[in-house]
Amino acid sequence: MTKKVFITGAAGFIGFHLARFLRVRGDDVIGYDNFNDYYDPKLKRDRANKLAKIDIQVLEGDICDQSAIQKAVKEHQTTHIVHLAAQAGVRYSLDNPHAYIKSNIEGFLNILEICRRDNNIQLIYASSSSVYGRNEKIPFSTSDQTDKQASLYGITKKTNEMMAETYHHLFGVKSTGLRFFTVYGPWGRPDMAYFLFTKAILENRPIDIFNQGEMSRDFTYIDDIVQGIVSAIDRAYECDIFNLGHHHPNTLLELVETIENELGIKAKKNWLPMQPGDVMVTYADIEDSTNRLDFLPKVSLAKGISNFIQWYKEYYDLK
Repeated sequence: MTKKVFITGAAGFIGFHLARFLRVRGDDVIGYDNFNDYYDPKLKRDRANKLAKIDIQVLEGDICDQSAIQKAVKEHQTTHIVHLAAQAGVRYSLDNPHAYIKSNIEGFLNILEICRRDNNIQLIYASSSSVYGRNEKIPFSTSDQTDKQASLYGITKKTNEMMAETYHHLFGVKSTGLRFFTVYGPWGRPDMAYFLFTKAILENRPIDIFNQGEMSRDFTYIDDIVQGIVSAIDRAYECDIFNLGHHHPNTLLELVETIENELGIKAKKNWLPMQPGDVMVTYADIEDSTNRLDFLPKVSLAKGISNFIQWYKEYYDLK
C-alpha cells in the first residue's frame, strides 16, 4: 500500500532530502513550509522548486495555524506525518526565545492534536542531540537522564518528547522521535559551522573558532539521516525515541582541516571563548538504532564535506 507522507519543513534541509527519497521510491509526498527568514528564504524556494520538478508540492503555511494544517493533512489523506518544521539553532534561542516556544511547542501541539483526531496517522518527529544538554556521560544513550539542559532549544525538543509520550499514554497516538546529531551535506543550512566556514574561507575572511576548537560534534551526513528516518517510517513503532548520529565525533579543528584540505586553502582563524548554550561534545550511542532501525551510518566526514563543497561551488556558481 502506498504511503501518503505529509512532511512539515519540507523546504528545509532534511525535509527536502527526505521528500526526494520517498518520492523516488514511490510514496505519495506533500510538503508544508512557512519559508521563514531565519536563513535565506531563496535557498528554501530553490529546494521547493527542485521538489516541484518531481511532482512534490510544498504548501505554504504555518504549523501554528491549526485549522490550515489540519485541513491540509486531511485533504492529503495522510498516513504518515514526518514533523521536521521547527525553529532551529541553539545560539539564536538566546536572542529570540519566543520564536522557539511558539514554533517548537505550540506548533508541535497542533501536530499531536491532528494525530489525536485521526489515530491511523503514524507520527515521526525530529528531536535533537541538544536534549542531552549538560550530560557528561558519553556516548549519549536514549536511556540517559536529560534533566540538565544547556539551551532553550534543547528544552523545547525535550518537551516535544514528553508531549509525544503523554499523547501516546492518553490517546494512543503512535510516534517515533529521532534525535538528530549535527546533520550536514549538500543543500544544508547556512547557519551551520561547516557552511559558514566554507563560505568564509572562499571569501578570504577569518572563521570564528570557539573554545580553541576543542569541542567535538557527531557530524552525520544527510543521506545516512534520511535512511534512519525512512526506517522509522517503515517500522512504525508505537512510542519510541532513537539516536541518529554517526557514532564518531570529530573536533571543530578536524572539521576545519577537512574543509581546508578539500578547498586547498588555509583558513584564517579568529579564536573566541566558549559560547553560552554550547556543549563540549555530542556523541551518539546508536546500538539500539542499529538493532531496531537497521541504522548504520556509512558516509565519512571527508566524503561528506567533499560532496557538500562540490554542491556549494555549483549552487553559487563558483569556478
